[in-house]
Amino acid sequence: MTFTTKIKEEITKNDISQLESLVELSSFIRLSAQIKKNKIVLTMENASVARRIYKDIKSNFGVNIKITIRNQKRFRVKKIYILEINDKAELILETLNILKDGKKTLPEEYFLSSEEEKISFLKGAFLACGSINDPRTAGYHLEFTSNTKKEGEFIANILKDFNISAKVLKRSNHYMIYIKSAEMISDMIRLLGATNNFFYFEDIRIYRDHKNMVNRLNNCEIANQEKILKTGLRQIEDIKYLKDNDLIGLLDENIQEAIKYRESYPETSLQELADIISTETGRTIGKSGINHYFIKVRNLVEKHKDQTKKTI
Repeated sequence: MTFTTKIKEEITKNDISQLESLVELSSFIRLSAQIKKNKIVLTMENASVARRIYKDIKSNFGVNIKITIRNQKRFRVKKIYILEINDKAELILETLNILKDGKKTLPEEYFLSSEEEKISFLKGAFLACGSINDPRTAGYHLEFTSNTKKEGEFIANILKDFNISAKVLKRSNHYMIYIKSAEMISDMIRLLGATNNFFYFEDIRIYRDHKNMVNRLNNCEIANQEKILKTGLRQIEDIKYLKDNDLIGLLDENIQEAIKYRESYPETSLQELADIISTETGRTIGKSGINHYFIKVRNLVEKHKDQTKKTI
């Protein structure tokens, strides 16, 4: 069972009021139904969603609904549920504000005056054409699909009312409304009333965030160690150059002392080297002081190399 299926099943188990039922049904039919003259055809793959929609139509309109169940054999066997409404189809569509004077209404003609109605519209939209990647197996991604740009923008605007930012993108012959932010997807699952799956998503999100943080810290630690080793090796090379060319005596006693400690501790950081010198000599010195000493060492090496080139 996919993560999307689990969320849809949890949504369909929650009780709702008659008004919420009508808004949810309106959204579902608008976004997924085949609407023909005096006929509404709804095709679903989820048994829980099919039961919910059947119940909503039956309780609100009391019409006969033809149910067909087919086995689809494409890669794997799955059931397809088809609900066909021939009785009072036009009245149902007008009541749900999908048709007016025989023409399909624009989504902006909806008047969703409360948060409950907006959430119900989103529930219907998700049951009809929504999906969410399982955070355990893939990246964070939530999407709806719609046939028209106006429908996509209408859904995006409702999401915006709940501080959820979604983008609308054209994909072949339909539009995709998608969210990539893990936090916003989490908020969306909570809005849908899928509490169990909300906690599952949050557990995975926290685990992944922690794992990513640990990886970043490890990468930083490795980079710091590499930097420390590189610095130590460069300073050892400079010291060797000074010794080979009998230049150590040109430096003052404190720098010569730092050079001896660097030779003894080639893999330590500047701060660690400063701590060692301070502890063993009783003379307080900081990281910046050690760094200043080895800048003088480097300057002396470069100066001697330049003079040697000019002589040659």
